[in-house]
Amino acid sequence: MTETALIVGVGSGLSASLARLFAAEGMKVHLAARNAAKLKALADEVGGMPHACDASRPEEVDKLFASVGPSIDLVVYNAGRRVRGPVEALDPAEVREALLVGCYGGFLVAQAAARAMLARGAGTILLTGASASVKGYAQSSPFAMAKFGLRGLAQSLARELAPKNIHVAHFVIDGAIGRAGDPRGEGRGPDALLDPDAIARNYLHVHRQHRSAWTWEIELRPWVETF
Repeated sequence: MTETALIVGVGSGLSASLARLFAAEGMKVHLAARNAAKLKALADEVGGMPHACDASRPEEVDKLFASVGPSIDLVVYNAGRRVRGPVEALDPAEVREALLVGCYGGFLVAQAAARAMLARGAGTILLTGASASVKGYAQSSPFAMAKFGLRGLAQSLARELAPKNIHVAHFVIDGAIGRAGDPRGEGRGPDALLDPDAIARNYLHVHRQHRSAWTWEIELRPWVETF
């Protein structure tokens, strides 16, 4: 039976790798971002369905899940907004937006996914975190608040939904995700940046885990990254 996957917060990095891998696994792939026009090339490549959705708006999340339909096996929340700066200079409106996208949107998407999956009695919800999920860096308080909150959501939902056969997991992406020609890994040796295709394979692995050996969290980092 064909599985259905939804990726929310799609860009050109990890989300694109996830979409390609899920499609290669025979899944029907739905892609969601604020600007659906930017999804066309990737959607055409993987045979997926693009959707416009601001994940911080409940009505748009409801519309998205109504479009995807009730038969949904895997949902990945990969949206976020980074706001940096000294605390005394941060714009409260930008901080609010970062929290809405990075954390509240994750709740809305997870809630909608849980409703659909509870009705079916199965499913997987995967939430993407970062180094900031476990370490609050200087001049990065909005990102830390959002990622700490998303991690707490994942932990709570994993405990609540696992007994109902819904697998919830959180990914701490501890390091920079590389891209073609990326200079950030220079001088650090090969594979100094996270390969988005390698990350994607870990997401698929967690989705495929037997329920007798589920994990609620996995940390991924390059071999040269300190922690």
